[in-house]
Amino acid sequence: MKIYREIFSPIQVNTYILEGNTQECIIIDCGCYDKNEEERLEQLLVSHHSLPGLLLNTHCHLDHVFGNGFMYLRYGLKSRVDILDLYNLRTAPAHALMFGLSMDTPPETGEPLKDGDRIVLNEMECEVISVPGHTAGSVAFYFPAAGAIFTGDALFAGSIGRTDLEGGNYETLIKSITTRLFTLPDDTVVYPGHGPETTIGQEKKTNPFFS
Repeated sequence: MKIYREIFSPIQVNTYILEGNTQECIIIDCGCYDKNEEERLEQLLVSHHSLPGLLLNTHCHLDHVFGNGFMYLRYGLKSRVDILDLYNLRTAPAHALMFGLSMDTPPETGEPLKDGDRIVLNEMECEVISVPGHTAGSVAFYFPAAGAIFTGDALFAGSIGRTDLEGGNYETLIKSITTRLFTLPDDTVVYPGHGPETTIGQEKKTNPFFS
């Protein structure tokens, strides 16, 4: 599995493109904010001869769903999310105004995600891991064969997601990380929603919230 990262929007969200052995790819947290960013993503996909076949959201804060409308209009993809995060999806346009930004109402979602789901596309298989705390419906996408996990805003390199927004809870997030993420192999590469990648082992040893 090949993993590519693009950084989009004024909020600097990581959008991931996962490619397997054939044309179809997976998009995680499409954060394209404007036409220029949409064109940048599309040009990358064309250059790789890739076609999005699956859109996943780790959670539905505005920066992670900016590009959902583009994905639906251009590729006919409805995002798959945990139903506990639909509130954040529906209120994203109002939250955008608080940041001095604007966005259209995101399209309706596809089949909901739940903890333990296994999703396969183009020989890429992931397990959905529920990691509430940053939001009520936050999930991570674990690809065992690739030794990779996409944690959204639950776990960052040297930090954790904020818990002061609606649906957030500090104790819940700490429990999610220690019982659901830190049980993975230490060499698992963590691809967060913002900032650089890290590993599970590195965060267990040096993350100040756990050391």
